[in-house]
Amino acid sequence: INEIHKVETGDIVFVDHPKYYDKALKSAATTILIDKEVECPEGKALIISPAPFDDYNKLTTHFCPVIEQNGPIGANTIIDDSAVIYPNVFIGNNVRIGKNTRILPGAVIMDRTIIGDNVVIGPNATIGHTAFYYKRKPDGYDRMHTCGWVHIHDHVEIGANCTIDAGVSANTEIGEGTKIDNTVHIGHDTVIGKHCLFAANVGIAGCVTIEDRVIMWGQVGCASDVVIGEGAIVLAQSGIAKSLEGGKTYFGSPCGEVKSKFREIAALKRLPELLERM
Repeated sequence: INEIHKVETGDIVFVDHPKYYDKALKSAATTILIDKEVECPEGKALIISPAPFDDYNKLTTHFCPVIEQNGPIGANTIIDDSAVIYPNVFIGNNVRIGKNTRILPGAVIMDRTIIGDNVVIGPNATIGHTAFYYKRKPDGYDRMHTCGWVHIHDHVEIGANCTIDAGVSANTEIGEGTKIDNTVHIGHDTVIGKHCLFAANVGIAGCVTIEDRVIMWGQVGCASDVVIGEGAIVLAQSGIAKSLEGGKTYFGSPCGEVKSKFREIAALKRLPELLERM
């Protein structure tokens, strides 16, 4: 069971918007829940449904039900003997925590999270909360049931009060050696490469791919479904609206290459003077 951004061969996926019909039908999915009668692609099965979102939620809830938990550590969780768990930490069901990892006071580690070796999770961080993914309906919004997880690789450091959402149906991933400052948010199904560096208040939407050694300075905001190339640097308070090539430095909102943006700012400063001359 998977959603359109993470689908693989053998998966079932849903689609209920014309924008994504073609993407779903051409995807690797084997079974497609769809709200329109269309020609069935070879090697696939179509299930025609008036409400694909609702039926998809029924499937995910059945195969990945919410497991209620009253204690501080859930069922089937494995914590290495060398890991250090500070007071007031909550750890969910089916979690894996590796060697020499430290989880500081007040952190919340939700179901199915995988944490590697030599990781530091800062105070009051929340790892694996439900994905921010909703279907708009006439009477409000329905949440898509989350059955994904977060995978944090070795030597990652996550600051205080960070929030990393679980994938909708697959993983949100933080690559080896990445360092994340306080109060950073990372959305569902985002994949971050190795040895990245994020300063405080960075906000990354869902389904973003960030390649290795990317640096984002404070208060950078990133829209969903974009790719940030290897070695890119994004300066503080920039807004990323589309994919960025690697190996370059960016600034502004919407951001562009830094030299070009600085020239734009210099030109804007001269605008009042030019208007007076006209």
